[in-house]
Amino acid sequence: MSIKISYSKQSTGKSSSNLVLFSNDKFSTSGLKKYLSNPELTYINDILKTSDVKKNLLVFELSSKKKIILISIKNNSKNFDYENLGAEFFGSINYGKNSEYFLNSDSVINNQENFLGHFLHGLKLKSYEFTKYKTKKETRIISINIFGKKNKPSTQNQLKFKALEEGTFYARDLVSEPGNVLHPDEYARRLSSLKKDGLKVNIYDKAKLKKLGMNALLGVGMGSVRGSYLVTIEWNGIKNNSKPLAFVGKGVTFDTGGYSLKPARFMEDMTYDMAGSAAVVGLMKSLALRKAKINAVGVVGLVENMVSGIAQRPGDIVKSYSGKTIEVLNTDAEGRLVLADAITFTERKFKPRFIVDLATLTGAIIVCLGSEYAGLFSNDDKLSNQLFKAGETVEEKLWRMPLHKNYDKLMNSKNADMQNINYVGGAGSTTAAQFLQRFILNKTPWAHLDIAGMAFSKYGGALNSRGATGFGVRLLNQLIEENYE
Repeated sequence: MSIKISYSKQSTGKSSSNLVLFSNDKFSTSGLKKYLSNPELTYINDILKTSDVKKNLLVFELSSKKKIILISIKNNSKNFDYENLGAEFFGSINYGKNSEYFLNSDSVINNQENFLGHFLHGLKLKSYEFTKYKTKKETRIISINIFGKKNKPSTQNQLKFKALEEGTFYARDLVSEPGNVLHPDEYARRLSSLKKDGLKVNIYDKAKLKKLGMNALLGVGMGSVRGSYLVTIEWNGIKNNSKPLAFVGKGVTFDTGGYSLKPARFMEDMTYDMAGSAAVVGLMKSLALRKAKINAVGVVGLVENMVSGIAQRPGDIVKSYSGKTIEVLNTDAEGRLVLADAITFTERKFKPRFIVDLATLTGAIIVCLGSEYAGLFSNDDKLSNQLFKAGETVEEKLWRMPLHKNYDKLMNSKNADMQNINYVGGAGSTTAAQFLQRFILNKTPWAHLDIAGMAFSKYGGALNSRGATGFGVRLLNQLIEENYE
């Protein structure tokens, strides 16, 4: 299925077969008289009088050949409300037989600035499907013909929305791929192709990582026949030497848990354990496509956590890129090992203004926050507040969780500088973040986003069908757009 959108300033008249109109939060039809015939208006008003209207969208089947969709725009709505309306509209037309709709932009209430851009953005985000491996693909095209003189998004906004959609879809595609296809070797190859978008891509393979001393990351991938990689993706949108913004992602393409083996039930979901890296990649693609006026770098660690005769064992001790030693008590606490080396490398090489890392790191964050909020941990109040506000703006919500030096003792090891898991119990997400904080060596502002509950949805969300969500792409773009461009 694909969505085709066209614009026209000409009115299509009152005879459009599938007409989309907008109203206020009370479904008032007083402003719609010029778009409807008297019998149609009378019919709709009669239905509204006898119905207990609690929905945002009403469908009126006037005949076998004509349908009117009336959409309510509530007062004091935010941009994400408009996007949710667009997604709801898509849901109402997705399963119908009709494939062509005429949307009257002049019926939009005057004070809804840029409503249409956000409405269509939500529609497109909701329309995403991953059908690559379906042998029978639906070829249906839904045409949205927009007519009227108001609310057409500016060229700049159209470019921004398109870039965000492509970045989000790219992230969703990566997360949706099965583990036998998107292993680290293939993932690194795909990232190399981003050069065509104007991004600078450097791939560090196993030999280079070993030379650099990234033994924490390499230890996770030891049991796999596939390679292990660190990939840097740079966007230079301003031609100066300003410090870049840095984003780091966990890219465990499949996670068996290693010798600390996961239960078989739901292990198939571990293909999305690379969703943090996918969000970083999708963000970098979006920044390049919309020619963002900022310097930024994305860094992703790509590994596969498997069981084999040479896999890492519980009790092994590794020396990280930072020089700090780690006792690996649980091989299923592997994401933090990948991020540890990636974070220190990013700080040393790029000397960024800040570092934000994203990872499906702990099940404990789902216990805390479910699938409504991602966990936010930070050593910097300014960065934390910026992220929180950006999340509220695009409705990719964050909730700040505590960090405190008293948690450090839970991660101290008697045999090494630290251990990779807290066996005392409790505070699983905080102790994981506390572990990561040790690899910020130069007091760089840093935030860790634990997106385990947000990266994949079994039931679907407001702007996504079930499956990969692309969480983080729009959030981090908003952070940049609002504070750093």
